[in-house]
Amino acid sequence: MRSRIVAITLGLAVVLGAGGFGWPPAPSWRLLDTGSTARLRGLAAVSDRVAWASGTEGTVLRTGDGGRSWRSVGPPDTAGLQFRDIEAFDAEHAVVLSIGNGEDSRVYLTDNGGRTWTETFRNTDEAAFYDCFAFFDRRHGLALGDPVDGRFQLLATEDGGRHWAPRHAGMPAALDGEFAFAASGTCLVTAARPGPDAWFATGGGSASRVLRTADLGRHWTVATTPIPSGASAGIYSLAFRDRAHGLAVGGDFAAPAAAPDAAATSRDGGRTWTVARTVPGEYRSGVAWRSPRGDTAYAVGPTGSDWTRDGGRTWTRFDTGSFDAVACADGACWASGELGRVARLR
Repeated sequence: MRSRIVAITLGLAVVLGAGGFGWPPAPSWRLLDTGSTARLRGLAAVSDRVAWASGTEGTVLRTGDGGRSWRSVGPPDTAGLQFRDIEAFDAEHAVVLSIGNGEDSRVYLTDNGGRTWTETFRNTDEAAFYDCFAFFDRRHGLALGDPVDGRFQLLATEDGGRHWAPRHAGMPAALDGEFAFAASGTCLVTAARPGPDAWFATGGGSASRVLRTADLGRHWTVATTPIPSGASAGIYSLAFRDRAHGLAVGGDFAAPAAAPDAAATSRDGGRTWTVARTVPGEYRSGVAWRSPRGDTAYAVGPTGSDWTRDGGRTWTRFDTGSFDAVACADGACWASGELGRVARLR
């Protein structure tokens, strides 16, 4: 009798693992009604209840009830700006970045849930274009701009985004044509577990590269990656779950349906990168670890979403809807994109 039970159990395990029911079940997105038609490339996940999103037409949205309702809380008189990145610390405190040449690159801060905003930075260099920013903790953060006179631009804050100062020393020279992509607010990232490390990704030049700092942006080292680069191709998004384990995704925005070798992993803090055994195969603009522990992560783009359960070695498609950004907090994952699309992972 015991052998028969074991045989039945093993047979059931084979069926579940082979297809039929599948385990664990594939994830899926649950679309939420934001009431917005803006393209939401900025996304900040605070918890399973609190999230912020930002985008075109000066749009900033906030939910405090898990996405059931959304409030439009953007700064006044900013309808001409594109808020490509937003960083939020809780339901009340957030910092948002608009992109563009010259004065279109700005930073705004709120400490009351978006009821009021303070402009804390406005770019005055017509040659500069700021792409994304990231925070190490509630006080220390960096903002990244495309190269001017051959070097990437960098701003630093030590008071939660209230003041910003240039931090250009220690930045390696940029390649000809190299720049960062303002696609999902994740061209510059810090680790999910707080520390002094940050990374930013590039494309546009002869190679896609990842630059790393281990001292809050004072000095940088550079690594060339195997992800193809070109006029509109390269690494669009990074994610690090700790100081060692990183993911990079990208492709070519101008040819989103084909992206060979456009996903890679690092296990040494971004010093070296290896192309995934199975890549999404299409352009992906955002990637996020589900949590600082475990090997599960998600990647999104205008042609679909993929997930990995082995730290980025293999990717599997689970959705064909359009998203630009993905972010997770405490195991709760959110995605955002065109036409006001925001979703929660089931």
